[in-house]
Amino acid sequence: MPVVVDVPGREPSGALWVSRFPGSREVADCDSPFKDGLSAFIAAMVAAGAKVRISATYRPAERAYLMHWAWKIWKGLADPQKVPAKSGVHIKWDHTDSAGHYDKKKSVDAAAAMVNGYDISDLGVAPALESQHTLRLAVDMSISWSGALTIQDKAGQSIVIKSAPSSGMNKDLHAVGASYGVIKYNARGTDKPHWSSNGK
Repeated sequence: MPVVVDVPGREPSGALWVSRFPGSREVADCDSPFKDGLSAFIAAMVAAGAKVRISATYRPAERAYLMHWAWKIWKGLADPQKVPAKSGVHIKWDHTDSAGHYDKKKSVDAAAAMVNGYDISDLGVAPALESQHTLRLAVDMSISWSGALTIQDKAGQSIVIKSAPSSGMNKDLHAVGASYGVIKYNARGTDKPHWSSNGK
């Protein structure tokens, strides 16, 4: 079994990385005109009685890198020994045992701890390395309500939503969001909380 050659200054992956390169949950950290549409859309949902919880808006490129590769390692889609380095992020993805040999289980377990810390285990696709989040043009938010939701679109028209589900996955709510320039994720895979300026 080969011995892993360590690079000085690299810190092993794991839950401690989750707090590094923090992102934002503030609408104010998005760029206009998306910021203005998002603010108005959220205000309309809250006024209609929906509960809205924002988990992410702006995401630094370094944080996107950590989330992307942690998820791929956890899913078995990337080899911890072959993850490309990123300038400024001195992380060691490939863990070793006491003898200095590569330890796959420790490496994957550490990535799993990061996935849990980032709360991205339910994503159907890896967080993008470059996305609308890194461009300040996206939001991750959970939305819920009970009964019918009567909400105003950007034109001021009252829209009554009686369809299921009573969440951010509701197609009728997507149409209302689109009127504000806030587009539900419509690319490959599943990303339930994600909305952006272009649906990506």
